[in-house]
Amino acid sequence: MDSAGAGDVLMNENETKTSALLVTTTLSSFLTPLMASGVNIALPSIGNEFRLDAVLLSWVSTSFALTGAVFLVPFGRVADIYGRKIIFQCGMVIFTLSALLLPFSTSVTSLILLRLSQGFGSSMAYSTAVAILTSAFPPGERGKVMGINVAAVYSGLSLGPFIGGFLTQHFGWRSIFIFSLPFCLVVLYYAFWKLKGEWAEAKGEKFDLTGSAIYSIALIAMMYGFTLLPTPLGVWLILIGSLGILAFIKWELKVKSPVLDLNLFRDRIFAFSNLAALIHYSATFSVAFLLSLYLQYTKGLGPQSAGLILVSQPVVMALFSPFAGRVSDRIEPRIVASIGMGFVMIGVFFFVFLEEKTALPYIIANLILLGFGFAFFSSPNANSVMGSVEKKSLGVASGILSTMRQTKQMFSMGIVTVIFSIYIGRVQITPEYYPLFLKSLKIVFLLSAGLCMGAIFASLSRGKR
Repeated sequence: MDSAGAGDVLMNENETKTSALLVTTTLSSFLTPLMASGVNIALPSIGNEFRLDAVLLSWVSTSFALTGAVFLVPFGRVADIYGRKIIFQCGMVIFTLSALLLPFSTSVTSLILLRLSQGFGSSMAYSTAVAILTSAFPPGERGKVMGINVAAVYSGLSLGPFIGGFLTQHFGWRSIFIFSLPFCLVVLYYAFWKLKGEWAEAKGEKFDLTGSAIYSIALIAMMYGFTLLPTPLGVWLILIGSLGILAFIKWELKVKSPVLDLNLFRDRIFAFSNLAALIHYSATFSVAFLLSLYLQYTKGLGPQSAGLILVSQPVVMALFSPFAGRVSDRIEPRIVASIGMGFVMIGVFFFVFLEEKTALPYIIANLILLGFGFAFFSSPNANSVMGSVEKKSLGVASGILSTMRQTKQMFSMGIVTVIFSIYIGRVQITPEYYPLFLKSLKIVFLLSAGLCMGAIFASLSRGKR
């Protein structure tokens, strides 16, 4: 074979490898939000079956986020040392087994425990997928593949409310988990039989078990305490968690091989991009949760109709994310992301004016505006984060970015839980409580709009790439 022919074969092999990699990570990135948004639309049905109060109902979503937030950074470091592919594979196995068992939940306890397990598996896959993409593709193509990855996330968010609403209305909420199983099996097939090679740029370095334990315990205490506010126990747990985070930082600064290299945060772009992500997601995660309840309780819509309305936001995200990713390869990501964050702030603020008789076109138009803002923030921001670190730290960087996403769920749902506790209390959301629910919803959106303004300043402060 001549050199030209050998070169063609090598090029084809590389294309096949990167294609399989892109398919695997894209499918997994599609699956998790599909499940999350599908379950959100089913919350009223789950609440009715298990007779859950407003606070406990929020834990069906919060439990999934808790284990994700706690284990993303440790698993990101484990993946850097021992291999990102093997951690990704293990995570998808746990995620699939949890989805298999969830339809058999007979109590809210078993339901929440299995959601915790599913979040554990999700943290393993989340902490590695973006790092694998960043390892395999050159810097000039990262914005494009990040755009595809974010589009997959938003496609899952798009289909989740529609599919979840349809399945819940016609077959019950348990059918959502059954529906996800074929997708899980496809991802497992690609992960075990099509994904070639391994990525472990920090191979040979030690894993910081002590630091990981301090980090996990502190984060669990803080996040669980946040959901218990305004009770004294919640305040004490947050204080304990905060002291634990300080102890973690002190430990990481002196250990030789830290689970979280705090030197990463010396990079202005990395630090402020992650801060912008944390504030952004903290302000916006509860939007779908609250609107799902609003449309079904206040507006009296069925799960399927509510799901169709909520689809409008992630559809726009999925359409514009690849374009926004390509734009961030050519224009400073901070500019693109900050503009996107501005649209998000406006959209969240407009929801403050929701009333019982608010027209559905107003809600849909506002969701479209939010979707546009999300697309132009998320892809450029991820591109900015992953482009600011060395290859050996990609797993940790991906884990930190994903932790910002998962932690935001805790903060966002924590805000909802506090407001619900103050204005509604631990009761089921029945018609006599609808006015109080609507008041709570407006307060949450007003607080979220204020947080969005902070995210704009954080995004603009990151500096030039």
